[in-house]
Amino acid sequence: MASLRLDLIAEKSKGKIMQGSSSLVFSKFNIDSRQTQPGELFFAIVAQRNGHDFVPHAFQNGASGAVISQEVSPAPEGAALIKVNDTLKSLQELASYVLSEHNTKVIGITGSNGKTTTKEFTHSLISRYFRVLKSESNYNNHLGLPLTLLKLDKKHEIAVLEMGMRAPGEIRALTRIAPPDVSVITNINPVHLEFFPSMEEIAQAKKEILEGTKEQGTAVLNGDDPLVKKIGEDWSGNKINFGLFPQDDIRARNIEYRDYQGMTFELCFGQKKQEVHFPFFYESYLYDLLAASGVAFALSLRLEDIAPQISKLKPYNLRGTLIRLGKNIRLINDSYNSNPNALESALKGLAALPSKRKIAVLGDMLELGAQEADFHFRAGQQVAEKGWDILIGIGPLSQHMVRGALSSGMKRNQTLLFQNSEEAAEKVLSLLQEEDLILVKGSRGMKTDKIVEYLKKRIKVK
Repeated sequence: MASLRLDLIAEKSKGKIMQGSSSLVFSKFNIDSRQTQPGELFFAIVAQRNGHDFVPHAFQNGASGAVISQEVSPAPEGAALIKVNDTLKSLQELASYVLSEHNTKVIGITGSNGKTTTKEFTHSLISRYFRVLKSESNYNNHLGLPLTLLKLDKKHEIAVLEMGMRAPGEIRALTRIAPPDVSVITNINPVHLEFFPSMEEIAQAKKEILEGTKEQGTAVLNGDDPLVKKIGEDWSGNKINFGLFPQDDIRARNIEYRDYQGMTFELCFGQKKQEVHFPFFYESYLYDLLAASGVAFALSLRLEDIAPQISKLKPYNLRGTLIRLGKNIRLINDSYNSNPNALESALKGLAALPSKRKIAVLGDMLELGAQEADFHFRAGQQVAEKGWDILIGIGPLSQHMVRGALSSGMKRNQTLLFQNSEEAAEKVLSLLQEEDLILVKGSRGMKTDKIVEYLKKRIKVK
């Protein structure tokens, strides 16, 4: 982690030391007083809640200093205070300075979905050959990215960073803090349409990562996604396309699904090819792997360097994890989030797996804007078309899923609706039979993970 003197922090954050010795050194930084650890420097961010209200709590939890832009209660004796004009801007400027002091390449990853999985795959494929810092969890915004950079130290050769957005200009701001050497765009799907008038507007917002990439940088792009291809057409730097078609530089071919073992395929890596085993069920995760392989290719790693790592990859928490329950029931926990493309990939990828019955427990997909009813209706049609036996919808929008499923041949007694996950959990449990396969998926706000936890407590996990 970066070790910075108080006077240097004040200089780079354009602030003034109000209290504390200039020789104090900080190597840990935080914005959440609840998670503050002894010795940390607390940044009082002004957002939905005013961080200045929590400065006393941060000191109680052991913080040794705080960066503020407003008056606060007196700090403990010996503690440091730096006064700045804007605490958020100061946090970002300090992080940018720390990055500039390290010879660290930045891998920036954006896309409508798959960012976190691609980040995790990338870290797994390259960390045997480089010393890598990666963003924690989904730290992909104006706060999480600078906090990640403040963990850099001299040993880190590469930083793998997610770059998310919910509005135009947000990715541009992130690339100003951390200009990528390699930029990845996983896909452009109908996500956050509540905040954008069209998919084309989402594409332009994602394009900001290319505009912020270093002049001699490399773009790793989904060659099978029409909107990604379009925004990448005028990219003048190095370009690596990934996908399933012959024109892609990094591609998968001869894909064979091996039941609950995942899939095997031939990985084409530039001019080289090798058969690999990939322990995942969805095509969307295959694209995430190809994106990560594209990063490895951009870093001049060889196919033989990364191929052995692929079979060792595991789903990230709440993102397609297989849980084996008693009575040979298999539960796919994909409750982290949901959107139309990700749901379609899950329904398709799991449909061919052997089971007595297939039960889809699907929460509302949020932030889809004016077309939300249509997206849910189509999702219900896909449930029926791909041969799922039971649809359990959760939330007010799921009524459109049920309508779609009925329009495509499902019977009324094959569908159920609940207002929330708590109501659904007990009914789901009562429906389960030996050798069932159950998918639980929904947008984060629907809290479908509560259903998973309920089932795990009442049916023995193998």
